Amino acid sequence: MRFPPQSAPALRAAVLAAGLLAGHAAVADPAWTTLDQGAAWTAERRADFYSRDQGSRIMPLRWMAALRQASGAPFMEGSLSRYGYLPNEESTPAGLPVGFTVASAADGETLGMTCAACHTRQIAVQGRAYRIDGGPAIVDFQAFLSDLHDAVARTRQDPVQFAAFAGAVLGPAAGSEPVAALRAQLDAWYLPYDAIITGALPQPPWGPGRLDAVTMIFDRLTGLDLGPPPSYLIPGNIKRADAPVRYPFLWNAARQDKTQWPGFADNGNAILGLARNLGEVTGVFAVYHPKKDEGRLLGINYVSENSANFEGLAALERLIRRIGPPRWPWPVDAALAEQGRALFAQNCAGGCHEVRSGALRSLLPEEATWTTPVMNVGTDTREWAILGRSVDPGVLTGAAIPGFHEPLRNPEAPINVLGLSVVGSILQHAFPVVVPDDLAAQFARAGTAFTPATESLKGAFRNIDGQGGAPAGPGAYESRVLQGIWAAAPYLHNGSVPSLAELLKPASQRVASFKLGPNYDLATVGLAADQSAFAQPRQTTGCEDLDSGSSRCGHEFGTALTPAQKQALLEYLKTL
Repeated sequence: MRFPPQSAPALRAAVLAAGLLAGHAAVADPAWTTLDQGAAWTAERRADFYSRDQGSRIMPLRWMAALRQASGAPFMEGSLSRYGYLPNEESTPAGLPVGFTVASAADGETLGMTCAACHTRQIAVQGRAYRIDGGPAIVDFQAFLSDLHDAVARTRQDPVQFAAFAGAVLGPAAGSEPVAALRAQLDAWYLPYDAIITGALPQPPWGPGRLDAVTMIFDRLTGLDLGPPPSYLIPGNIKRADAPVRYPFLWNAARQDKTQWPGFADNGNAILGLARNLGEVTGVFAVYHPKKDEGRLLGINYVSENSANFEGLAALERLIRRIGPPRWPWPVDAALAEQGRALFAQNCAGGCHEVRSGALRSLLPEEATWTTPVMNVGTDTREWAILGRSVDPGVLTGAAIPGFHEPLRNPEAPINVLGLSVVGSILQHAFPVVVPDDLAAQFARAGTAFTPATESLKGAFRNIDGQGGAPAGPGAYESRVLQGIWAAAPYLHNGSVPSLAELLKPASQRVASFKLGPNYDLATVGLAADQSAFAQPRQTTGCEDLDSGSSRCGHEFGTALTPAQKQALLEYLKTL
């Protein structure tokens, strides 16, 4: 999409003059304390992680600066803190939240997101804030998506609001032609966004700290990207995103054998990490429109309309490898923690949460990956239910990659469409070869074009195995090493249990409802009961509704321990 011409310096000046965040200047001294996350995690790397572009394209920056809330205040007021996003004191322009990025192009600057927006946490203890990089964010992403939809809808529908918007974007002296072009561009942006917001977002909403990332990736890819131009829509592929899960923590993520909560993606080396991250940016505003092209070795052009920033994605993966688990900054009873060590070995290790060398050894020459068992421990099954859906692959129907996947059928599993898109994009980015049609066809028939490269990607988004390589069944999820687990509340894959102390209770005794926010409880090791950041409490279900997406059932390990033993185990978990 092209936008009205204006010089880059003038655009930046206009954005800054309008005040992207009116009244919010850069903060010299952060009002939060960083935690010890290892010597490799430096201030420079933190700043890079907060703003590194990965190819997400929400909308032109000058549009976002001009949008207004229903109250008339700037949409970006307060660095989006009303949704839980955190201030980035070093952002350019000033006032962007952590994880919001700006990319430059011939059309001007575009606002996007990067993984730090969803994987940076801040907790509060006795009025003091602590920043945890790589931690699961407590942000209300659905409210952000919905409010952005409503802000654009009001701008389109109200002539007065549109006139103000056009004046802010184009300048007060803009003629009728640029204004008409801007309206057409805003309408073109709104069409697919409205389709996914109205078709995918569930009621009740996900709530803070959760989203159905898998469905949103499937919906954006198959519903917005693969249909016929100019809209590219396949509305029937957009499904309700009703399987919310909590954001995982990122420290040690690169060392897992498997990733994604159901473990459907192999992981552990740089290429598989790129596949994982490319799938992620597909779900957060990447621009991607593949098209048939016999001049490409794969018969599909995966890269000409693809906003993914491959260099940025690779850089983010290198940064993630350097984020260490946060160290508990408060006093620990060493003797009690030592008692808890033995209890951990008896109740939490035993093939589940201990460090064991995995199958992949190519992360770094001196390091092995860690085994990440995929196990069914009786928790909510909803995320598995969505993996059985099918979609129309659109332009990718019949597409294949020799050595990776046979031709896509219609209907097809969306995870196969995602896998083909991700692998095809990676291969064509690495091998930007254009050849005569007949030679491309010969390569495709021979099935040898990219076979060596695809060997390392065979498990990307397709391999759902349990322990010992046996197929995993519905309700089986990854079981991770628990370093830094104290900083990852709420618990279970769907965020249905507020603290580790609550997780040590039988499911029938766990709280059915709790509030979310930054306030942290040192005793229960998790969310404090008193929260004011979000009004909406999390309502959970019991074992009678295991497919609700919010069941607090399962993982009944350590529930029979005495109160003293539970206290010792919690003390040990603080030290991991």
